Amino acid sequence: MAASGKFRFCIDRGGTFTDVYAQCPGGKVRVLKLLSEDPSSYPDAPREAIRRILEQELGAPMPANEPLSCSAIQWIRMGTTVATNALLERKGERTALAITRGFRDLLYIGNQSRPDLFDLTVSMPETLYERVVEVKERVVLCQGDCQLGLSHPVVVGSTGEELYEVEPVDVASLRQDLAAVLALGIRSLAVVLLHSYTFPAHEQVVGEVAREMGFTHVSLSSQVMPMVRAVPRGFTVCADAYLTPCIKKYVAGFTSGFKDKEHLKVLFMQSDGGLTPMNRFVGSRAILSGPAGGVVGYAVTAYHHQLCGGCQRLPVIGFDMGGTSTDVSRYTGEYEHIFESTVAGVVIQSPQLDISTVAAGGGSMLCFRAGLFVVGPESAGANPGPACYSKGGPLTVTDANLCLGRLLPSYFPKIFGPNEDQPLNEPAMLLGFQRLTDKVNEALGGEGLSVQEVALGYVRVAVESMCKPIRAITQGKGHDTSSHVLACFGGAGGQHACAVAKALGISTVYIHRYSGILSAYGLALADVVHEAQEPCAVHYEGLHVFYNIMSVCVCVDSTFQYLDERLDVLSRECVDELEKQGFKRDEITTQPYLHLRYDKTDCPIMCAPLKATENSCRHGDFKASFTQHYHCEFGFTIPNRAIVVDDVRVRGLGRGLSFQPHPLQEANAPPVVDTVTQCYFEGGYVETSVYLQEQLCYGHRMEGPCILIDTNSTILVEPGCVASISKHGDVLIEVGSESIPCVGTGLDAIHLSIFSHRFMSIAEQMGRVLQRTSISTNIKERLDFSCALFGPTGGLVANAPHIPVHLGAMQEAVKFQIQYLGGDVREGDVILSNHPSAGGSHLPDLTVITPVFYPEQEKPVFFVANRGHHAEIGGISPGSMPPFSKYLWQEGMCVKSFKLVQNGVFQEEGLVRLLESPGTQPGSSGSRNIRDNISDLRAQVAANQKGIHLVRELIDVYSLPVVQAYMAYIQENAEGAVRDMLKEVSQSMQGPSLSALEHLDDGTAIQLSISITSQGEATFDFSGTGRLVAGNLNAPRAVTLSAILYCLRCMVAHDVPLNQGCLKPVKVVIPEGSVLDPREDSAVVGGNVLTCQRLVDVVFKAFAVCAASQGCMNNTVFGDESMGYYETVAGGAGAGPGWHGRSGVHTHMTNTRITDPEILERRYPVVLKQFHLNRGTGGLGLYCGGDGVLREMLFRRPLTLSVLTERRGPYKPYGLEGGGDGSTGRNTLVRASGQEQDLSGKACVGVEPGDTFRLESPAGGGYGDPSAVLPAVSKPPNTAAPLKGGGSLYTYKLNQESA
Repeated sequence: MAASGKFRFCIDRGGTFTDVYAQCPGGKVRVLKLLSEDPSSYPDAPREAIRRILEQELGAPMPANEPLSCSAIQWIRMGTTVATNALLERKGERTALAITRGFRDLLYIGNQSRPDLFDLTVSMPETLYERVVEVKERVVLCQGDCQLGLSHPVVVGSTGEELYEVEPVDVASLRQDLAAVLALGIRSLAVVLLHSYTFPAHEQVVGEVAREMGFTHVSLSSQVMPMVRAVPRGFTVCADAYLTPCIKKYVAGFTSGFKDKEHLKVLFMQSDGGLTPMNRFVGSRAILSGPAGGVVGYAVTAYHHQLCGGCQRLPVIGFDMGGTSTDVSRYTGEYEHIFESTVAGVVIQSPQLDISTVAAGGGSMLCFRAGLFVVGPESAGANPGPACYSKGGPLTVTDANLCLGRLLPSYFPKIFGPNEDQPLNEPAMLLGFQRLTDKVNEALGGEGLSVQEVALGYVRVAVESMCKPIRAITQGKGHDTSSHVLACFGGAGGQHACAVAKALGISTVYIHRYSGILSAYGLALADVVHEAQEPCAVHYEGLHVFYNIMSVCVCVDSTFQYLDERLDVLSRECVDELEKQGFKRDEITTQPYLHLRYDKTDCPIMCAPLKATENSCRHGDFKASFTQHYHCEFGFTIPNRAIVVDDVRVRGLGRGLSFQPHPLQEANAPPVVDTVTQCYFEGGYVETSVYLQEQLCYGHRMEGPCILIDTNSTILVEPGCVASISKHGDVLIEVGSESIPCVGTGLDAIHLSIFSHRFMSIAEQMGRVLQRTSISTNIKERLDFSCALFGPTGGLVANAPHIPVHLGAMQEAVKFQIQYLGGDVREGDVILSNHPSAGGSHLPDLTVITPVFYPEQEKPVFFVANRGHHAEIGGISPGSMPPFSKYLWQEGMCVKSFKLVQNGVFQEEGLVRLLESPGTQPGSSGSRNIRDNISDLRAQVAANQKGIHLVRELIDVYSLPVVQAYMAYIQENAEGAVRDMLKEVSQSMQGPSLSALEHLDDGTAIQLSISITSQGEATFDFSGTGRLVAGNLNAPRAVTLSAILYCLRCMVAHDVPLNQGCLKPVKVVIPEGSVLDPREDSAVVGGNVLTCQRLVDVVFKAFAVCAASQGCMNNTVFGDESMGYYETVAGGAGAGPGWHGRSGVHTHMTNTRITDPEILERRYPVVLKQFHLNRGTGGLGLYCGGDGVLREMLFRRPLTLSVLTERRGPYKPYGLEGGGDGSTGRNTLVRASGQEQDLSGKACVGVEPGDTFRLESPAGGGYGDPSAVLPAVSKPPNTAAPLKGGGSLYTYKLNQESA
């Protein structure tokens, strides 16, 4: 019951609809749904909803054009997509960026990776800022071993870190630059300066000057989110400056419709699931404002109100299916927060609920492509919407459900059609499905499928695509999916709840009585939250901590004392703020957290403490909590490694506004059937009862199949399931086990699509296990690995598309072992290999292969394998990537075939001997980090075991003959897609063959001739390619195949399974003794990282697909006996027909991320002097090539520098169709004396303190005649539709594809 006889309003303003849940005086509940935009009827949907309810309940007229009185309103709580939509549509406030001089393009470059490996246009969302102001200022972290002899003033940061103030803010220059921005009409400014997370003084100066000059909104990164790493912090502050003014305008517009606004209490939902007053609601914390309410709603209801009869509560999976996408999340008694995710191409670094999105919703479009049923990711949206909306829209999942009888038009309002006065259009839907069915049957060579079978097939494919992220957040993190409750909500969730639960083995589905408006209902259950957070840089168990507070340097005796003091301060801040909002002290709780990580790792975990002990902080034992969470997430701990505190955080909660829902009347008669309809399931139509939820009472039970309908949702209870009504009107469904339809070995297009998902899911889940259980930075954090599934003859079945240079390459390794070992492969054996002649790429990539045996089968029925990059395997230089190696043994351990596990026993002793073996060669060393090698190889074995388990599970369900049959069909499907593309090329060819010639910097030719038959068969003939080289640019056969597979996949231009079939129509001719046919002892490290790029260039040149990209990875290594650092650097992408080349991005066979400037300077003895685009280096053309980058590093002590690069000689990145060539790169060492030394493409030199390495990366070639370009037109930025995704799964995908 609403307190004080007043109304409480909970309003979720979505992109299409505004949902309202209102508590009225006396306990009455009102639910309302309005269009979010209806300017002809009302100016603001939430205010209109409030007006209608007040008018109806109070019985007094309230004209729509007059302000509302606040006297009857206790509070208003809102969730809104205003910020999200502004970000997606790029309709925020005009914004400028102020950043440290030399880093003007830092946020444009970002982490230098591209979001889609196979998108040659490198489509990326535009930046949020229009103009950049480079601030003349610089601070540099102090380092104890720095030998630069700096004499600048030393300041102490808030983390206790000492910094040199190398250059204070040049205010005069700043004023001049800001005035130019103001003259353009820009009034919002985002400020991010290097190391401002610990030293905010320079940002504060910029902020004061900007406000004084007339900027109406200024966001400082040190205030928005003071966490280390300049790039995500910069993205976040830009989002804040871009979105907060929009939010303020919306709030002002909303409140302008009320009288006595000073008495109006409005709270907004933040991305972290907590409410905040409207004056504190900002853009960077508003991105998930809408969906966060739904998470709170199901968490509080499905978990805390779980009806388990005294049993232990089960964790809950949230399944929110809307029109364009489905959100999944997990709740186990506490909210799962993440502190960095990517939304619409923008990295947001702020506390947010971990909500992962898959592009499969009711509006997801259905198509039949290359023999596969495809659902999404494209969506029909609200306009035109599905075909049945009568606005000319495409077929969608909603249409499929209507076709199957699972949606009943007679229960829908007549709001469809051009005039929004028509019912759902069944004839339009049926016409669309008939055409689609004809297309499917024509492709399959008969009339095998009915319209209903096709529609059901698409629903099954949609269900499988929605199950994948759920498996990832459960099985992928070590949890049993079946031991969860599935909480469904959203407009389309109830239609698929039973199918999703059956597919996942979940036995209980929970659907709240207000599931159709759960995001609004969740606002009523949410806490009011105030968070306080500050950066830190101490060891958890250290002594004598110095830190800066109010410009005073303070020293305490221990880390525990320091952490307790800071937690106390932050707790007081939270309590004070919540008391100001009207909460009593006993209504406030505070939750302390520390952001902890192992030293020299990048996997921090935000930890709440366990119970305090004598050897812990007063606030609790954070170390025990961290090790517990780390072991659960990653499968191990690192006992002797120091634990670093990155951030100190307190979350204050005001809990004074909770309430209990009203119970339903208990049933005293069977439920009333409103009507009986026909629904289509496996096997045909079945009589299905229809019930109205408003007529159901507590205790009613309905056996499936049946449909439950209310005003906001439709729930399908499938055969074998039973629905019951809880005390408070919620629907609980007991899910029967899934009855797998009889699947034969003949080709079925529906099951082909499902098996495609399942095979790829096996490879992806193997990758999750490998990432969880590995220990090295390269595998755990950079995710430099690939996992794959192979058939019994070694043919690739599914390869998760993560590392381009790994694509298809492992197939060669598996086939070699099958031939090499013959019958000597037994259950319990695991094989290790990395030799180029055995299908390897380069030696640091260690491949682990495991046979999959099945009962009553003598030979392996499948193989699983993974390939991981080990940062150290010995050789003549640390990092095992020497620039001047001439023989393979100089690059580290070489293994053709070694049983890493034999008869189930891990062969550690033999492995150690192999890892030490390079040390027997002159000038060479064994592995310098054997411990990490062993740990990562154990993780690789564990990943394969996961793959074996999943393969056997699939065989148990479908039988071995069926699984192997569909393995072959998937390969044939990929073959068909490639053949179709090659046929199209052959029809447009003007000669018997295509040809191209490219050169390495040393003049070695790479000659390619491609002949294509009318049947879509191609021969890639590299005859004429230069001979084997004495250096390390020789490329193994596996690398050549990977390059060809990558190019073919790019040219197909739509998703196809990456497997053996892609290369089946291709014959590859590699001349003996050429640079593409290394001897067994030839050095190959450069072939894997450099020659592979030239191979791609020559293939695309032959096909005339696009101009050349930078053609290099710009490998840079520096270090000494105590440390080592390795990076690859971005360049320019080639232009093509219809697109400009992207600048400052990695291209083709690599997609590695670059270390954030603040992390680089914090951990390594260098200062990054500048990092920006090298403007004007891209080739001119109708479409211009992308620019390279300029990157300068100043060395702080003596080190050895090695560079391994290409495109430094006379051969420029080519232009096409009259486009100009891109500029080549350049490597320069600037000595402390000022003398410049050209390092050429390959170098290994000693550097001294004060020396600077300047890398200028190659650019991309132009496309088309430059004379067609108007001189006044500059290169427009590449833009794209908003990127799908969000949450930890999407972030993981981006991380792995940019490993």
